[in-house]
Amino acid sequence: MGTIAELSIPTTEFALRDTLVAVPDTTLEVERVAAHSEGRFMPFIWVRTADFDRFEEALGEDPTVDEIERLSTLETERLYRMDWVDPAHPVHVILNCDSTILSATGTEERWRLRILFPDREALSAAHDRCHSSNLEFEITSIYELEGERRGQYSLTTEQYSTLVEGAKRGYYNVPRDVTLGEFAESLGVSHQALSERLRRGHRNLIESTLLDQQKK
Repeated sequence: MGTIAELSIPTTEFALRDTLVAVPDTTLEVERVAAHSEGRFMPFIWVRTADFDRFEEALGEDPTVDEIERLSTLETERLYRMDWVDPAHPVHVILNCDSTILSATGTEERWRLRILFPDREALSAAHDRCHSSNLEFEITSIYELEGERRGQYSLTTEQYSTLVEGAKRGYYNVPRDVTLGEFAESLGVSHQALSERLRRGHRNLIESTLLDQQKK
């Protein structure tokens, strides 16, 4: 049975460490991974910060990153594709254990990852490899895929909780019991930020259910 583990890794041990220290108000959310190979990891990342100019300047000097491309510019966040090169080695140690990163968010202090392993043995192997490589991290929770719906549908914790809360509040009813603006205010986020979060959550649901079924 598939096993999901949530890991907490200090930013000093992970990718973009110099960038996050230089621009400490930055929050990163890995959208998806384009490809990975020996020594390289290529994610799409949503970035939220008060100073994008400083962020991009620091990003260009960060030794853990190569081949940066901005893909989208919105009011409160931007989407980048970038190559994480070898200093981000915890990622490669984990991926070499036949695992999949479901979500990852990074701040000045630490990265939080949700990772799907085929079974507990694979998780144990990843733990042993990280320990052998002297990588500092903490496993904050472990649960089986069968009992965790958000992991099955490739949703981040934020997307999962927002979609569930929207259903509870009647946002999806016809007519709606709550407007997008009212929903955003109750969550303490902007109208646009909530709209973008819902859009990405809906897309992840569609890709992991309807599109995946077409492939089978």
